[in-house]
Amino acid sequence: MLRPLLLAAAIAAGLSCAPPAAFAAAATAAAAPAVARSAQAETLHRLFDEEWERGLRENPEGASYNGDKRFNDRWTDVGLAAIQARADGDRRALERLRAIDRAALSAEDQLNYDTFAWGLERSVQRQRFREYLMPLSQQGGVQTADGIVEGLAFDSAKDYRDWLARLRAVPAMIEQNQALMREGVAAGLTPPRVLMERVPAQIAKQVVDDPTRSPFYKPFARFPDSVPAAERAQLQEEAKRVIAQTVVPAYRGFGEFFQRDYLPKTRAGIAVSDLPDGKAYYDFLASYYTTTDLSAEQIHQTGLKEVARIRAEMEKIRAQVGFNGSLAEFFHYLRSDPKFFYKTPAELLEAYQAMAKRIDPELVKISKIIPRQPYGVRPIPDNIAPDTTTAYYLAGAVDGSRAGFYYVNLYKPESRPKWEMVPLSLHEAVPGHHFQFARGLELPDAPLFRRTGYFVAYGEGWGLYAERLGYDMGLYDDPYDRMGQLSYDMWRAVRLVVDTGMHAKGWSRERAIKYFMDNAPKTEQDVVNEIDRYIGTPGQALAYKIGQLKISELRERSRQALGEKFDLRDFNDQVLATGSVPLSVLEARIDAWIAAQRRG
Repeated sequence: MLRPLLLAAAIAAGLSCAPPAAFAAAATAAAAPAVARSAQAETLHRLFDEEWERGLRENPEGASYNGDKRFNDRWTDVGLAAIQARADGDRRALERLRAIDRAALSAEDQLNYDTFAWGLERSVQRQRFREYLMPLSQQGGVQTADGIVEGLAFDSAKDYRDWLARLRAVPAMIEQNQALMREGVAAGLTPPRVLMERVPAQIAKQVVDDPTRSPFYKPFARFPDSVPAAERAQLQEEAKRVIAQTVVPAYRGFGEFFQRDYLPKTRAGIAVSDLPDGKAYYDFLASYYTTTDLSAEQIHQTGLKEVARIRAEMEKIRAQVGFNGSLAEFFHYLRSDPKFFYKTPAELLEAYQAMAKRIDPELVKISKIIPRQPYGVRPIPDNIAPDTTTAYYLAGAVDGSRAGFYYVNLYKPESRPKWEMVPLSLHEAVPGHHFQFARGLELPDAPLFRRTGYFVAYGEGWGLYAERLGYDMGLYDDPYDRMGQLSYDMWRAVRLVVDTGMHAKGWSRERAIKYFMDNAPKTEQDVVNEIDRYIGTPGQALAYKIGQLKISELRERSRQALGEKFDLRDFNDQVLATGSVPLSVLEARIDAWIAAQRRG
């Protein structure tokens, strides 16, 4: 999955739930060669340019993640007036788009038009639900604002001064969030209490006696050679002063507000359908994330069928390794036997890094086009590791100034089994998310919203599909690694059942946890965090399996249609060549590719 902080920042800003580049909108790639365009196309690309710039200006964190440093000294304005102004801007942009004659555009610009329209239409549709009044989740929010440093490049003294400016603005940012939370309480729009009970510990990590132990101080721990030695001590002293006198008091006050005024007023229930207009909200989220019109019941039934199919495959692995107990007992064995775990965080990190290097040379078996942008492996920051997922991916900067990074959770290594490392790395790094995002940046002539876009069903569907590509790459020679792949496939099938179960069918949190534990060998630490993630981000987890099923269906369709002409590498490259798009658009493009291949 993508970094949770991005999603939290999006909701807090009242923006679409996608990576900053995607919800910013669009622009023509600066490096793309000039192409003769019609008047309608010129109008379309002018809109893309202007909306991309608006997105960067209105979402400084998104600009920072994309490598644009112009707004590095500020946070997104989440005052109610600014949120309304952004909503008005989205509606105006949609009106401008609809005034363009789509029929007068080239086929490629029609694809740009349709993809841009899809996102804008849903940004406007979701305004009614006022998500911005619930700006925190257990996975991120103002309490973990320091996390943006993972995506910043500190190359000059100005970069450090910009960060100091952001530190000075922390109290105003917190006050704006508190205002949204108060408004949310008045409107009956609050998160589930079971999730919010995790937040006080996250806030407490910002309240330190020693400023150098603050997560916000991290950039000042070391400097590049480009920062003059004479300035380093001055910058460090200023950072200590601002953290001690501004940042820490602001978070101390926020902690008091949260415990006294907010936490007691959060809702007892877990279903998003409990909110005002909640059923319509969940229907919207399911459609938005899956990019389909599937109902909650249809998704639920698909999940049940997939769970049954994968259980049968797991039974075969249990028999193959000679385990004599039941499948439930096999799960317990996989979760608890010490041989499946590393003893220390350092050993676990080294193993993840080695796994990445094991995968890299096998990529030529599944793709002819290897993206140029590199990637690295990093630990998830300690202050968020206990409450977040097993791993996530942070895309590289658009301008190439930052590589992509595969972040792995080293908290409690005794809960991170070795058998999950192959599918996890395939999904989060290569050929999963890193391939998808790095290849997107290399799309020729595409506007930036296409090159940096993120439709969850496409992006996470590709990531889950990439886990199975490990078979084509010869990586699942160990039966326990194959069990890991099946457990990850089951994980995403279970999501279809428990997400719809909790939000549309009245399931309790305990029932969802038990169903997960009964059908997958993931450890209880992971299962509880996952279930809480589905509670906090309704519908998002549906996209993975729905997207994977569609991509797998298109692969089989291509194989049957092309016969001996079918080359898996060409198919995979074609899927990535579309950039991130709704599943219906991907299907149309693959069908057109099949027809072209058959014509020879």
